[in-house]
Amino acid sequence: MVSKPPAGDPVQDAPRVTGAQHSAAGLPGVVHGLRASQRQMGLGRTARTLLKVNQKDGFDCPGCAWPEGDERHVAEFCENGAKAVAEEATLRRVTPEFFAAHPLSELAGRSGYWLGQQGRITHPVYLPEGAERYEEVSWERAFGIIAEELTALDSPDEALFYTSGRTSNEAAFLLQLFAREFGTNNLPDCSNMCHESSGSALTETLGVGKGSVSLDDLHQADLIIVAGQNPGTNHPRMLSALEKAKAAGARIISVNPLPEAGLERFKNPQTPQGLLKGATLTDLFLQIRIGGDQALFRLLNKLVIETEGAVDEEFVREHTHGYEEFAAAARAADWDETLTATGLTRAEIERALRMVLSSRRTIVCWAMGLTQHKHSVPTIREVVNLLLLRGAVGRPGAGVCPVRGHSNVQGDRTMGIFERPSDAFLDALDAEFGITSPRHHGYDVVRAIQALRDGRAKVFFAMGGNFVAATPDTDVTEAAMRRARLTVHVSTKLNRSHVVTGARALILPTLGRTDRDVQASGRQFVTVEDSMGLVHASRGNLPPAGPRLLSEPAIVARMARAVLGPSSRTPWEEFEKDYATIRDRIARVIPGFEDFNARLAAHPGGFALPHAPRDERRFPTATGKANFTAAPVEYPKVPEGRLLLQTLRSHDQYNTTIYGLDDRYRGIKGGRRVVLVHPDDAARLGLADGAYADLVGEWNDGVERRAPRFRVVHYPTARGCAAAYYPETNVLVPLDATADVSNTPASKSVVVRLEQSPPD
Repeated sequence: MVSKPPAGDPVQDAPRVTGAQHSAAGLPGVVHGLRASQRQMGLGRTARTLLKVNQKDGFDCPGCAWPEGDERHVAEFCENGAKAVAEEATLRRVTPEFFAAHPLSELAGRSGYWLGQQGRITHPVYLPEGAERYEEVSWERAFGIIAEELTALDSPDEALFYTSGRTSNEAAFLLQLFAREFGTNNLPDCSNMCHESSGSALTETLGVGKGSVSLDDLHQADLIIVAGQNPGTNHPRMLSALEKAKAAGARIISVNPLPEAGLERFKNPQTPQGLLKGATLTDLFLQIRIGGDQALFRLLNKLVIETEGAVDEEFVREHTHGYEEFAAAARAADWDETLTATGLTRAEIERALRMVLSSRRTIVCWAMGLTQHKHSVPTIREVVNLLLLRGAVGRPGAGVCPVRGHSNVQGDRTMGIFERPSDAFLDALDAEFGITSPRHHGYDVVRAIQALRDGRAKVFFAMGGNFVAATPDTDVTEAAMRRARLTVHVSTKLNRSHVVTGARALILPTLGRTDRDVQASGRQFVTVEDSMGLVHASRGNLPPAGPRLLSEPAIVARMARAVLGPSSRTPWEEFEKDYATIRDRIARVIPGFEDFNARLAAHPGGFALPHAPRDERRFPTATGKANFTAAPVEYPKVPEGRLLLQTLRSHDQYNTTIYGLDDRYRGIKGGRRVVLVHPDDAARLGLADGAYADLVGEWNDGVERRAPRFRVVHYPTARGCAAAYYPETNVLVPLDATADVSNTPASKSVVVRLEQSPPD
């Protein structure tokens, strides 16, 4: 039976707390995934839909960007993938009658969980200036409103075009083409908030801002280091790859401030052995203090250099630059400082060193735990230094593996969604379409918020996502958004961003990954790029949630026609009718996509984009070689009586989409406003398990940032560190607290004090 959405908001600060679990997936994962699917879709629709997830003739999961192998299981999805599909393929509907019954003031008081549970949006709706309710609007009028506001701007740079990671390659290519023909590079995207630090570090050191390994490489590795990542919740299908690597003899080091169930033991639901017993994954758990990773890798590099025969001297000589300067900095690494920065013991680091030295094929995987600190870029450079020392780039079973969190976030960047495009990309785009792209840099996410705040941006257009909830400094961001003349969101479901609006607002409902897409030339498909650079097709199989929905490519094409008018020589109408024509143009603009349509037909499982360091040991950097780097070691310094907070996901969420109010692996049930604190730290601060505390951020701008009434949960975090869920704690992350170079919000290292909450 399909259940109705919740009538009211459940209390989220009074959870039941049980013991944390020490294994992931297994039969409970199957049960929870199917239960969520049945609640949203019903039994028959669940079967028809889930059997098409991540299949060669099916659709790409709208959740994470983990790749699929050529041989695929009949159930090629995880628990969280099933929940993501259920949220999109739900039978619940948000109609114009819903908006008539719920004024904006009421919706603004609802939680993100409640908003998301209402279902799929079926009609375009418009909030006129000064109005209290969204009202149904025609597509023609909606595009007319956008054209009115965009053409009235004093400069194209007063417009912002944001892109979420779930946007297809075709839609992303059209959006960046429209923005540049309109006259701006203001293309902030979700990469700015997650793996921008990875791209910055890898482009400088290796010449390509993407990972260098394939799924087969992971299976062949001798050693896999998983740093600052929780695959059990954020990329559950990665656990199958780690299990396969372990079976082939690999060893795994996990580096994390929190013990994570998925990295302890994985119960593979696709095998009888997995369901019954499971496999231990981690050989060495380094429970590092938040932000201590650069110090750890710097000391490991010092120890490798000092070990006779440990450096791959031929690789260093033939393929690298800057070794001597780097080596001098590495030799200066200090044991005492490293132990302080990391919270680790000398024995733990020495054991990690032995595992590194015994491995010829090493892969380092990482995610937000490394990318969202002030010193994130130097940290990732230090990871690269370790692999270069060992010659572990461009070798089977070895390399860098930044694990992207959102399906096609990497593809969007490849398609040109970037505020700082290369001249080569713009030259190719201009030559293909006869336009003149702007050459000055645009705004990333943080600078876009600042521009809205300061009145330098007036129109905000979002292709998917939940910008207001995903971004830092919630109060500042919401105030900035309310200064806009027009906010537009292309969405499948309601979220917080729809209730924090500019003077005027539009919600444009779009097809999801699961929806069948039929245009004038027939049934269409789109493409995505996974976390390892494979491009493949995605074909929805369900009837759309309503007859008024448009696809993302159609929305961009119609908007472009309305705004640019007949003077545009770009064939927008042709692009809407047949997405193959978009791919033909992509093939002529972006290297690696030659014969795009033909290759998709010949390789149903997808094809790999070229990667010079991986394929040829060629490094397209400024020096023509892989670059060793040296930077001062940094780590957060926390005043007495304070804790260092990291924001994270619960197991029942994906990014800002909240599936439920449980975090099963961490033993939290029925609530989200919790803060995980080590019992020793809690005792020092006088906070009993079950007490309530306000989280108060401390930053050097004199502004008090407060997240009220969080239930204290005694939990085995690294000492001196705490953890709490986002988006509830994004209010504590200052807009100006960003990573050097990449400008990524430093959401993983927020100094907070905990103040006892007043009685409820």
